[in-house]
Amino acid sequence: MNAPANTQALDPQMIPPVASTTARTRPLYWSVRRELWENRSIYLAPLIAAAVMLFGFWTRAFHLPARMRAAEAMDSVTQTNLLATPYAFSAALIMFAGLLVGWFYCLDALHGERRDRSILFWKSLPVSDLTTVLAKFSIPLVVIPAVCFATIVVMQFIMRVLSSIILATNGLSAAPVWTHVPLAEMTLVLLYGVATMAVWYAPIYAWLLLVSAWARRNTFLWAIFLPLAICLVEWIVFHTGHFSKMLGERFNSFRPAFDIVPDDGSGVIIPLSQLTPGRFLSTPGLWIGFAFAAAFLAAAIQLRRFRQPI
Repeated sequence: MNAPANTQALDPQMIPPVASTTARTRPLYWSVRRELWENRSIYLAPLIAAAVMLFGFWTRAFHLPARMRAAEAMDSVTQTNLLATPYAFSAALIMFAGLLVGWFYCLDALHGERRDRSILFWKSLPVSDLTTVLAKFSIPLVVIPAVCFATIVVMQFIMRVLSSIILATNGLSAAPVWTHVPLAEMTLVLLYGVATMAVWYAPIYAWLLLVSAWARRNTFLWAIFLPLAICLVEWIVFHTGHFSKMLGERFNSFRPAFDIVPDDGSGVIIPLSQLTPGRFLSTPGLWIGFAFAAAFLAAAIQLRRFRQPI
């Protein structure tokens, strides 16, 4: 005879509820991970730029003792500028490399999956178009700035160590390398600059994603041609240049985030005194840019929902 079935184990009331281990953010998390796996330039480009800067700094560092001896007769401001220039230049180069990577990534983010027909596979997964587009938007807005920030911090620390070793081996004190260019202040200014640059260029990233979702080919040309066409039509019809001026201000810099001219008029630029987060957050252009970014992202989500492989 067969053993009697265990009806108690089959009773639904006796089965404890299974806790959901998948948070709502898990699809977004794995979508971002997927972008990192498929686009290694996100972290390779800043690393390559850092390696180039370290090599150039190492070749020029052997002249640092002679420059330091010549700077002993100069004032402290000149000495600080002499020491801080390589750090500022290297940070700007890596941030520019990250900016280029973000632009070209956005141009190919939604267009590439239609070109290689992988969009059919990704649409078969339980990941919404909203999650996919937001994951791609987070790469230039969050991931690339974070990678650039970490790369710059590590690179500048290595530069300080190399400078200290070279100065010490030539009988000079390495203290100015750490005192004239404060590490903590530089890190705070760098973090602030990377964050403000990311949010300031948010509408540009969103526009490039929209073009990537819409264009069938030549995304780079479409991304440039359409704004230029608007500028040309405005000039011909209204004889004004408001749109071109707005584009110039957006691409030129994020000046509201910094106060380049010191308030005391002494001519000494203190890094922390340049930070103006209140003025930056109250700038109308920042919030207008957010509005355009939201509109561009919404359009990109709708386009991806109905787009098919090229």
